[in-house]
Amino acid sequence: MSTSNQNPVTRRSAIIGFSLGTLFFGYAFIQRVAPSIMTDEWMRDFAVGGAALGSLSAFYFYAYASIQLPVGILTDRYGPRKLMSFAAGLCAIASVSFALSDSLVTASIARGFIGATVAFAFVGTLAIAGHWFKPAQYAMLAGVLQAVGMCGAIFGQAPLRYVVESVGWRGTMGILAMIVLVLSVLLFVLVPHRSQNQRKVEERSNIWDGVRSAASNPQTWLCALIGFGLASIMLGFGALWAVPWLSAVHGYSTTEAAGIASMLFVGWAIFSPLMGWLSDRIGSRNPIMIVGSVICLITFAAIIFIAPTNTAILMTLILITGLGGSTMTVCFSSVKEHNSLDCSSTALSLMNMCVVGSGAVMQPMIGWLLDLNWTGTIVGGVRVYSTDAYTIALSSLLVVTAGAFVGALLLRETWCKQVG
Repeated sequence: MSTSNQNPVTRRSAIIGFSLGTLFFGYAFIQRVAPSIMTDEWMRDFAVGGAALGSLSAFYFYAYASIQLPVGILTDRYGPRKLMSFAAGLCAIASVSFALSDSLVTASIARGFIGATVAFAFVGTLAIAGHWFKPAQYAMLAGVLQAVGMCGAIFGQAPLRYVVESVGWRGTMGILAMIVLVLSVLLFVLVPHRSQNQRKVEERSNIWDGVRSAASNPQTWLCALIGFGLASIMLGFGALWAVPWLSAVHGYSTTEAAGIASMLFVGWAIFSPLMGWLSDRIGSRNPIMIVGSVICLITFAAIIFIAPTNTAILMTLILITGLGGSTMTVCFSSVKEHNSLDCSSTALSLMNMCVVGSGAVMQPMIGWLLDLNWTGTIVGGVRVYSTDAYTIALSSLLVVTAGAFVGALLLRETWCKQVG
């Protein structure tokens, strides 16, 4: 396959490598959203309220976000194959540890290790796309990667809930450990090796020069602001609080609520690759992100303030919110184009740190706001929050989504060309 690096890797090998990377990212999303369908079990087994539950779930995001910069540096330096394979193997160990946890402390540590290990999936897979595919395909491939991630999130809702009801949440974590262990072996065996030319170029580059270059670029941080805001509903709401909200406010069962909530991820899955393709097609990045921000603000405001009782209308609004959020995919192309190619993984990692950081910040913040407005009701050892409490807590997501809109207005347009 012909690339700008003159890498002899065949098209088939490149596609296999990219496909395995996307599967790893899809698995990362299963782990990311799994807490949303295990909230009652975790609250009961660990004897915690909303704030503590939000913090436990967010340990994934704390670790994922904090390790993003090292992940980008290591990927720029050593390539994706060994790093992703080793990380997937460690994730299997961490998943078993979480399944065996008997306290909030040990569960939080294990959850953090899960987040740290799957953090290699996104940047590593985009590195594969950058190494062995044409630059013109990058935005579309980033969209495909997001789409597979969302498919993982969809599986992590209602389908995974059926598994939890069959074997319990601990047994489910054991199954997830076995899956990622197999994936670790496949990544090591089938992801292509870097060419000698790629190794020489990447090993010649100064690590800290790349970090300074990406971090000192204001456009990097505007992209990060956009990513934080557009991902906040998906990670703060969809990945944890959507199912409890649907159950408490609308009266759905956990399985029914998980199916409805999954429409958010369906929207992301369908439209992420389309947004990448559309951006390349019109030769512009910013208008898509501006429109996406406005869509998210309107539809999510309708979801929490109007709270339609008709299931079809509610699902449609959640789906359209996913459409708006999916425009965030275009931002990854923008941050790559705003930075030089020798520090592209580092720039992507800085932005992705903030994207995932939205889950780390918003999940516990929503939980804290829920506890702040809790009326004291407990049913079956689980705290029950009122509609008003949820409305106040979830309104915080509108604030950060508005930040994405402002960031998209201020971001310099690249016109789909490398300007960094």
